[in-house]
Amino acid sequence: MQLRTMSAKTFIAGAVFVFVCCPPAHSTPPATSSPFLQAIGKDKLCVTNGTVTTLPSGKLAIDTPSSRAVVRVRTTQTAEIRFRYLGPSEGSRPLASGELRRQIGLKLRAEDACNLLYVMWHIEPDSKFGVSIKRNGGKHTFEECHANGYVTIKPRKSVERLKIRPGEYHTLRAELKGTELTLFADDRAVWEGTVGTGIAEFDGPVGLRTDNARFEFDFYAHLLGSDRSSMTRGDRIDRCQPSSGD
Repeated sequence: MQLRTMSAKTFIAGAVFVFVCCPPAHSTPPATSSPFLQAIGKDKLCVTNGTVTTLPSGKLAIDTPSSRAVVRVRTTQTAEIRFRYLGPSEGSRPLASGELRRQIGLKLRAEDACNLLYVMWHIEPDSKFGVSIKRNGGKHTFEECHANGYVTIKPRKSVERLKIRPGEYHTLRAELKGTELTLFADDRAVWEGTVGTGIAEFDGPVGLRTDNARFEFDFYAHLLGSDRSSMTRGDRIDRCQPSSGD
């Protein structure tokens, strides 16, 4: 009797672990997870690389091999992207390392193409969460820094994720409070860690990035300012220039 009881407990504990680490994929759009976040339309985005379009449904879409964008107004350092992965982009663009990676993610404290924090969800060839700081003091354009200055941040806690498959809906949210970063995938904490005091050397709004994949998505951020809908001149980020990458 005691042996059977222990086995049952072990089974239940294992089942809970699988549920927390590897929840089932969404076949329908995820529900709103952060009521204080505001939907960001294309008019509020500065698209510096690639193309972002608006679908008849009001969702945004990306089908270019590379895309980069930031919110045009000041934001807190919380952002969320609710997306449906549609498969590889028609063309491809390897990363600076030469790797052909498919991924989607968020930008935090995105001062410019040379100084920002990346939170990425890898789709292929691996499936994991990657956090990195790109810091290049005194440089502000991609032509100045190229793909230099990247430092990978190791988590204090993390869990692995199942592979994202075409047609699935998922949510990725990042919350940066001081130097503490927490990532949520499908409303479950999947990465926690400290990004280091060097993050204070630059500042900017949140944004998004994709590579070599097609998506339809909704993007959310927490805007600063008294009139979030109209975006006053003092809150607006006026510099929006094309860039060959981050």
